[in-house]
Amino acid sequence: MPGAPLKPMLAMTGPLPAGDGWAYEFKWDGIRALADISGRAQHLYARTGVEITAAYPELATLPEQVDDVLLDGEVVLLGEGGQPSFTALAERMHVRDRNKAARLAAVMPVTYMIFDLLRINGDDLTGWPYERRREALDALALGGARWAVPPVFSDGPATYEAAGEHGLEGVMAKRVDAVYRPGVRSPDWVKVKLEVTGDFVVGGWRPGARRIGGLLVGVPGPDGRLIYRGRVGGGIGAAMERQLLAELEPLRSGVSPFAAGVPREDARGAIWVEPRVVVEVKYGQRTPDGRLRFPRVLRMRPDKPPEEVDDAG
Repeated sequence: MPGAPLKPMLAMTGPLPAGDGWAYEFKWDGIRALADISGRAQHLYARTGVEITAAYPELATLPEQVDDVLLDGEVVLLGEGGQPSFTALAERMHVRDRNKAARLAAVMPVTYMIFDLLRINGDDLTGWPYERRREALDALALGGARWAVPPVFSDGPATYEAAGEHGLEGVMAKRVDAVYRPGVRSPDWVKVKLEVTGDFVVGGWRPGARRIGGLLVGVPGPDGRLIYRGRVGGGIGAAMERQLLAELEPLRSGVSPFAAGVPREDARGAIWVEPRVVVEVKYGQRTPDGRLRFPRVLRMRPDKPPEEVDDAG
C-alpha cells in the first residue's frame, strides 16, 4: 500500500446495536478517503492506498485550516436534494488530469465528511478510544464550503429513522471505547443499511436480450476461487451495461473463476471473466445454500478490491 500511512479500519454489517456503549453516525454513500496533512501540504488516499489528491482540487485548501493531522472520512457528492449520489461521484473518482478535475469540481463539487482523527502534531491517536478521538476531532472546529465534521448521536433508533427521512444509506454504529484498528474489519464498527445489500465479485455474464442478460456473481472462497451466489439480471439498464462491458470485456477468460456450484442453466453460454470487478447488489432474502433472491444491481464498486468482498458485506 505505497504512500498511504495506514489502511482504514472497516465495519461489519449487522443489526443496529443498542446500549450506552455505542455512538451513531450517518452512513455516507461515497468513497473512503484518508487525508494526510503535513507542512501545509495534503495527500488524499483511497481505501486501496492509491493517491487521489488530484481528483478533488476543491479540497486543496483544507491545510489552511489545520496542519500535521491524519483524517479519516468519506468523499461524497451531494445532489440537489442534499442526498449523496454515488453515480455522480463515479464520474470524478478516476480523474487524474488536473485540468479536467478542475472543470468537474466547478460543476460537480464534492464534500469531505470527516469522522475520525488518527494523528495530530506527530501523536498517533489510533490507540485512543473512539470517544476521545471524536472529542479531539470536534475540538479542531473544522468546517468549510467543501468539508464538514458530521454530527454524532447517542440515540440509535432515532438516528436510523433520520437517515431514512433524509434519503441516506444507513447508520454507522461505533463502540465508544474502541481503538482504531487499521486494516481490520471489526465488530466494534457496525454498518446498518436501510436496504439489504451486499458486494459481490463478477465472475462472468450470460448474454440475453441485451449483451448482458445477467451477471454471475460470487464471493472469494478460502482457495481464492469464487463461491457462487447467483445470477443478477435486474438493474442493468443501458448506461450500467456500457459501464460493465467497458470493465468486463478486457477481462474475458476461457476458465470459470467459480469453485463449483454454478447451475447448468446459468453456466450454459456464459462468458467468464477474471474476478476483478465488484458490484453492489440489492436483494430480498437468501436461499438455504446462500443464493440471492430477487437480486438487482445497484452500482459498480471501483473503490473496493475483490479480496475485501465477503458475505458479511
